[in-house]
Amino acid sequence: MTKLEDHLEGIINIFHQYSIRLGHYDTLIKRELKQLITKELPNTLKNTKDQATIDKIFQDLDANQDGQVSFKEFVVLVTDVLITAHDNIHKE
Repeated sequence: MTKLEDHLEGIINIFHQYSIRLGHYDTLIKRELKQLITKELPNTLKNTKDQATIDKIFQDLDANQDGQVSFKEFVVLVTDVLITAHDNIHKE
Protein backbone atom coordinates (compact mmCIF):
# COMPACT_ATOMS: atom_id res chain seq x y z
CA MET A 1 0.00 0.00 0.00
CA THR A 2 1.32 3.46 -0.86
CA LYS A 3 1.70 6.20 1.73
CA LEU A 4 -1.33 8.08 0.35
CA GLU A 5 -3.45 4.92 0.33
CA ASP A 6 -2.40 4.26 3.91
CA HIS A 7 -3.49 7.77 4.94
CA LEU A 8 -6.83 7.38 3.14
CA GLU A 9 -7.45 4.12 4.97
CA GLY A 10 -6.53 5.90 8.19
CA ILE A 11 -9.23 8.53 7.61
CA ILE A 12 -11.79 5.77 7.06
CA ASN A 13 -10.66 3.98 10.21
CA ILE A 14 -10.89 7.17 12.29
CA PHE A 15 -14.44 7.74 11.03
CA HIS A 16 -15.41 4.18 11.97
CA GLN A 17 -13.72 4.49 15.35
CA TYR A 18 -16.16 7.27 16.30
CA SER A 19 -19.31 5.92 14.61
CA ILE A 20 -19.74 3.45 17.44
CA ARG A 21 -23.48 3.04 17.71
CA LEU A 22 -24.45 -0.57 17.09
CA GLY A 23 -25.46 -1.02 13.46
CA HIS A 24 -24.57 2.56 12.51
CA TYR A 25 -20.96 2.34 11.38
CA ASP A 26 -21.45 4.66 8.43
CA THR A 27 -22.92 7.71 10.19
CA LEU A 28 -21.97 10.02 13.03
CA ILE A 29 -24.43 11.68 15.35
CA LYS A 30 -23.53 15.07 16.84
CA ARG A 31 -21.98 13.60 20.01
CA GLU A 32 -19.75 11.29 17.95
CA LEU A 33 -18.70 14.07 15.58
CA LYS A 34 -17.83 16.28 18.56
CA GLN A 35 -15.66 13.52 20.06
CA LEU A 36 -13.90 12.99 16.72
CA ILE A 37 -13.23 16.70 16.24
CA THR A 38 -12.05 17.38 19.78
CA LYS A 39 -9.77 14.34 19.92
CA GLU A 40 -8.49 14.17 16.35
CA LEU A 41 -8.43 17.84 15.24
CA PRO A 42 -7.74 19.89 18.40
CA ASN A 43 -4.95 21.91 16.79
CA THR A 44 -6.69 22.33 13.45
CA LEU A 45 -10.22 23.46 14.32
CA LYS A 46 -10.68 26.27 16.81
CA ASN A 47 -13.40 26.59 19.47
CA THR A 48 -14.21 22.87 19.35
CA LYS A 49 -15.19 22.92 23.02
CA ASP A 50 -17.86 25.51 22.20
CA GLN A 51 -21.18 23.76 21.57
CA ALA A 52 -22.32 26.47 19.15
CA THR A 53 -19.25 25.78 17.00
CA ILE A 54 -19.95 22.04 16.99
CA ASP A 55 -23.62 22.69 16.18
CA LYS A 56 -22.60 24.89 13.21
CA ILE A 57 -20.10 22.33 11.88
CA PHE A 58 -22.67 19.55 12.23
CA GLN A 59 -25.38 21.59 10.51
CA ASP A 60 -23.02 22.49 7.65
CA LEU A 61 -21.97 18.86 7.16
CA ASP A 62 -25.44 17.29 7.45
CA ALA A 63 -26.38 18.13 3.85
CA ASN A 64 -29.55 16.03 3.79
CA GLN A 65 -30.58 17.19 7.29
CA ASP A 66 -31.22 13.69 8.61
CA GLY A 67 -29.54 14.34 11.97
CA GLN A 68 -26.50 12.26 11.03
CA VAL A 69 -23.25 12.83 9.17
CA SER A 70 -22.53 10.12 6.63
CA PHE A 71 -18.99 9.33 5.50
CA LYS A 72 -19.67 11.21 2.27
CA GLU A 73 -20.74 14.27 4.28
CA PHE A 74 -17.73 13.87 6.62
CA VAL A 75 -15.37 13.98 3.65
CA VAL A 76 -16.42 17.63 3.18
CA LEU A 77 -14.84 18.42 6.58
CA VAL A 78 -11.70 16.48 5.67
CA THR A 79 -11.48 18.37 2.38
CA ASP A 80 -11.89 21.75 4.09
CA VAL A 81 -9.23 20.88 6.67
CA LEU A 82 -6.82 19.73 3.94
CA ILE A 83 -7.33 22.89 1.90
CA THR A 84 -6.73 25.08 4.97
CA ALA A 85 -3.60 23.10 5.90
CA HIS A 86 -2.33 23.41 2.33
CA ASP A 87 -2.94 27.16 2.31
CA ASN A 88 -1.20 27.55 5.68
CA ILE A 89 1.88 25.68 4.48
CA HIS A 90 2.25 28.22 1.68
CA LYS A 91 1.98 31.13 4.13
CA GLU A 92 5.00 29.95 6.12
